[in-house]
Amino acid sequence: MNQKTTVQFYPSVEDSELKFAVLVAIYHGKWVFCKHRARNTYEFPGGKREYGESINETARRELFEETGAINYDLKPICVYSVKREGEPESFGMLFLVDIYEFTNLPNYEMEEVIMLSELPELWTYPDIQPKLIEYIMETDEFQEITHNNLN
Repeated sequence: MNQKTTVQFYPSVEDSELKFAVLVAIYHGKWVFCKHRARNTYEFPGGKREYGESINETARRELFEETGAINYDLKPICVYSVKREGEPESFGMLFLVDIYEFTNLPNYEMEEVIMLSELPELWTYPDIQPKLIEYIMETDEFQEITHNNLN
């Protein structure tokens, strides 16, 4: 039986509520996706906030660990929440990243980083990721980064 999942967007919440950072990343006009070693699906860079980190530090750490990005422009866009049936609502910060340079992919959990002109069909979180993309594509920040680059 499928759990019902809802995704909502907020301008802000109490900082202590932010548990995740998710980064929609662009490199030379292409989407940047990660493929986890244990899965055959694609996902945005991102992950859980560690104790003592600011949410921006979480974003920077996860971006490097999962993509090897070393030169980029990172913009916080909004707070999002995920609510699954029978579970408490969890909050994260959604970022937009314009990547300029990578180094070798660190040996963490990601198997590969791919750049795509179109969005993938095999999402790791199909009930969440398309909603985040849909939201971010409407922002002025996204329009600035992708002007004449993405279709």
